[in-house]
Amino acid sequence: MPGALLFDLDDTLVPEEPFAVAAFQATAASAPGVDAARLAVGARAHARAVWRTGATWSYCKRIGISSWEGLWCRFEGDSDEMRELRTWAPEFRLQAWARALADQGLDDVALAVELGERFGVERRALAEPFPDTSLLAGLRERHRLALVTNGAACLQREKLERSGLAEHFDAVVVSGDLGIGKPDPAVFRHALSLVGAAADDAVMIGDTVERDVDGAVAAGVRAIWINRFGEQPPRADLVEIASLDELPALL
Repeated sequence: MPGALLFDLDDTLVPEEPFAVAAFQATAASAPGVDAARLAVGARAHARAVWRTGATWSYCKRIGISSWEGLWCRFEGDSDEMRELRTWAPEFRLQAWARALADQGLDDVALAVELGERFGVERRALAEPFPDTSLLAGLRERHRLALVTNGAACLQREKLERSGLAEHFDAVVVSGDLGIGKPDPAVFRHALSLVGAAADDAVMIGDTVERDVDGAVAAGVRAIWINRFGEQPPRADLVEIASLDELPALL
């Protein structure tokens, strides 16, 4: 039985993409005189495109801040990158929604600003973890638990606190604190050092094959892929579960 379990956060313990989609839809539904479904899809696409034009794009890609996270992250912190993102965020949010409105022939800066602010409210209203995370309490009785997540430190810690899962973890490792992200093996080694576990005495559980599984394996850690949304496995050698309910049997 492994001494330590390392868990990813987004779409492993807490829904991320489904919550983002729901926030886009709820925000778009508040806009008058538009095709809300089209606006939601358009805003997401434009956000992705605008995000990649930012001066900090390479940094965000390295530590794993997605465009939809950029639409509601507060970018707290004193690093040069956080200060730059904090300064750029209002314009980024404006452009994402303004361009989506323009697709429907609307030139309304005030509405775009309103939608940009509304998205953060809608996204923060969604915080419930997956139901099977109730297993974490029992797992912590037998293992040391660490959270290993990519993203801006302020936002990932906010998600963790709002989900009610923070109390289960002996250590929390966020790429934004380190300046490097998964799949870099150093991220996993740092987590192991915090919980006092050797690589061969730990298991990583995450939903992303490249970042969670391959990164952990490169650090000498056994990995389990949680495939919550029924995706086609990219290769045959993966140890796969669909729910955390299946995890104890593999430990």
